[in-house]
Amino acid sequence: MDSFNSAPEAELRPLLTECLAVPRWIDAMVAGRPYASMDALLAASSVAAQGLSDEEVLGAIAGHPRIGERQKTGGVSARWSRSEQSGVDASQADRLAAANAAYEDRFGHIYLVCATGLSGAEMLGNLSSRMDNPPDVELRVVNDELAKIAALRLQKLIGS
Repeated sequence: MDSFNSAPEAELRPLLTECLAVPRWIDAMVAGRPYASMDALLAASSVAAQGLSDEEVLGAIAGHPRIGERQKTGGVSARWSRSEQSGVDASQADRLAAANAAYEDRFGHIYLVCATGLSGAEMLGNLSSRMDNPPDVELRVVNDELAKIAALRLQKLIGS
């Protein structure tokens, strides 16, 4: 925590962008320093990540790969994404591709779930269960998933 709290803002902002690419969230995380503990950092992240605007949610998911696909760019976020999606089995690739396409046709953006610890079958089930959501409700679900991903990535950031 000490290095996070004392890091120059210019160095911290790109790292926080890898956790959640929402400038307002990044501003809040930087402004909230120093954090007394990881729990305090995660609580602040949760508060700052709730209630993102539709534009912020859509902007944040733009940098995420589809479930079952690898991120095209390199870097920390791509490495984290590969690790987070490690439950996806190659045998599920066709089903995931079809499900992703149906989701994108329905909502106009990629399907996003906090994939850590989920199998490919669980992700397919989650995607299927969300297909009946109204678009505005689905964006709130995506907002919640982004908050979970940000928390996991903050833990990786501090642990690294």
